[in-house]
Amino acid sequence: MTEKEKLETLSRLVIQLNRVSDLDILMEHILTQARRFVNADAGSIYIAEDRILRFTYTQNDTLQKRLSPGEKLIYSTFSLPIDVQSIAGYVAATGRPLNIANVYKIEATAPYNFSKEFDEASRYATRSALTIPLTSANGAVLGILQIINAQREDKTVIRFSKKDEHMMLQFASIAAVALERAQMTRAIILRMIRMAELRDPKETGAHVNRVGGIAVEIYENWALRHNCPAREIDRNRDLLRMAAMLHDVGKVAISDLILQKPGRFNSDEYHVMKQHTVLGAQLFQGRQSDFDDAAAQVALTHHEKWDGSGYPGHVDPASGLALPGHTGPDGQPLGKKGTEIPIFGRIVALADVYDALSSARIYKKAWRESDVLASIKENAGSHFDPELVDIFFSIIDVIRSIRHRYREAA
Repeated sequence: MTEKEKLETLSRLVIQLNRVSDLDILMEHILTQARRFVNADAGSIYIAEDRILRFTYTQNDTLQKRLSPGEKLIYSTFSLPIDVQSIAGYVAATGRPLNIANVYKIEATAPYNFSKEFDEASRYATRSALTIPLTSANGAVLGILQIINAQREDKTVIRFSKKDEHMMLQFASIAAVALERAQMTRAIILRMIRMAELRDPKETGAHVNRVGGIAVEIYENWALRHNCPAREIDRNRDLLRMAAMLHDVGKVAISDLILQKPGRFNSDEYHVMKQHTVLGAQLFQGRQSDFDDAAAQVALTHHEKWDGSGYPGHVDPASGLALPGHTGPDGQPLGKKGTEIPIFGRIVALADVYDALSSARIYKKAWRESDVLASIKENAGSHFDPELVDIFFSIIDVIRSIRHRYREAA
């Protein structure tokens, strides 16, 4: 990319990043674009939380090439203190960038050092590193952008130039604005979830983050199978990630007498409980954006079943009443079946059940993973879209990594 192209891309980047609302999807965009600007082989993003940096997202072309087509890198999450002892910690503590030609030849007088653990575990060779603070308008460090191993066209690793450093500082100022906005959006969603959690202990922030993350992975693989355009996939990943987190938000309108009842519901209570799907969809009426459509769709349809035995079925979301011509002999709405259920609803149904069965709650123990997977396989074609179950098992390692990343608070 020429210098002129880089400057033109920077001007377009403001618009592109502001179209992304979800925090996780945004970090992927930021890192992809940053690496593209300076032809870097790898990179990572750390998010600042109190006095620590949380390792949040990474990309590595060299390691990616070792995987089979369609596989994704599985990485462990960890935290670093914000102090001068590590490279990322130093940049966060001082607010100053570091451009290191060779991380294995850091001067002995430098307060920071490079940890070789990742390189040794992955058989990767880190050399040049450019580490930039992502700073808000009021000067607070939101996180750290670290890009690794600048490359010539022939893939020879070189140090990052002063021009690269200057370009990345401009890039970081744009990315920080988008990051702060996405963090605010995520915080608002999680506050809504905490409202629901006060009513229903099943709806934890960790649970909805897992459901959102798993749903996006399933969707991306489904969309690639169906040859969906890349721009459509990108847009839908952003919408689905947030909409999936709010799948059960309608429970805030259900009585505590039912929501917190120990034991099984009677038929009347179960009928009331099922209304949380319609009530959730109604929260997103008065459409303001595509997100409202996606969130309403997920809230309404994530309890539908592939064989038509789910709920609420063919109803008018505004009233909750059955649509004409879609009632059974008992006068109740017929359930949607097969592809009548929107793809977002089918995906979240699978992600939600998987995580709910896998998680311990005050009223139940977590199922063993083997039992959870056996149940999902058994219910392919009845509860779940069989194609999605097939995709689910093909990416099970990625799904496990999401569960590990968003663990319940101790």
